[in-house]
Amino acid sequence: MPELTVDTPDGPIDGVLERPDGDGPHPGVVVVHDALGLSADIRGITRDIADHGYLALAPDLYSRGGTARCLTGVFRDLFARRGRAVSDLLAARDHLQALPECSGAVAVVGFCMGGGFALALSPMGFDASAPFYGVLPRHLDEALSGACPIVASFGARDPILPGAGRKLTAALERQGVAHDVETYSGVGHSFVNHLPAGPAAPLLRVVGFHYGEEQARDAWRRVYAFFNEHLQDLPPSA
Repeated sequence: MPELTVDTPDGPIDGVLERPDGDGPHPGVVVVHDALGLSADIRGITRDIADHGYLALAPDLYSRGGTARCLTGVFRDLFARRGRAVSDLLAARDHLQALPECSGAVAVVGFCMGGGFALALSPMGFDASAPFYGVLPRHLDEALSGACPIVASFGARDPILPGAGRKLTAALERQGVAHDVETYSGVGHSFVNHLPAGPAAPLLRVVGFHYGEEQARDAWRRVYAFFNEHLQDLPPSA
């Protein structure tokens, strides 16, 4: 899988860039990993996004020391909606836009922690945002002021984010933001992710952390339809 270095205001970070077939120009997508990091699952998702016609860049937010050293700081930046992790993700967007085969339009996709970043970044110069079970920002209406179009997916059995889809929909309607928000029955958190197997896997499944094939397929169908509407042949955000 093609590895690369992304220059950021705080120094270079690692990442993975996947390219679609054809010369382009192609829209770009920044893929924001969950708390588990730039895993094989996230790398596979990045490749799949490219296979659907997008330049897909997944930066490693743990580049400066691994999960143990970086996790707390990255979550701190998420809740503050500023800091090094936010700068890293904006630098990833800029990296995509600088590629000659990029159309200039760039979306952001994220999962769990990354979904929170996708929401937090939605007013920061992206053309569309696709959070999957992302934690809602504090002061939700203020955080979504000026947001780009948002396509969001949640699980009805998610013990971490009860009612998040309803709350997000209400806030987006108040802000007049184009949106498609769906809460899927029968699944909880991480339903589009293949979590690593291990001793905790049965417990995670009981509390709703498991892959849902039917729901994941429909969620991605909605995301790609939404991106096709909001990214194709459109000028990039200022």
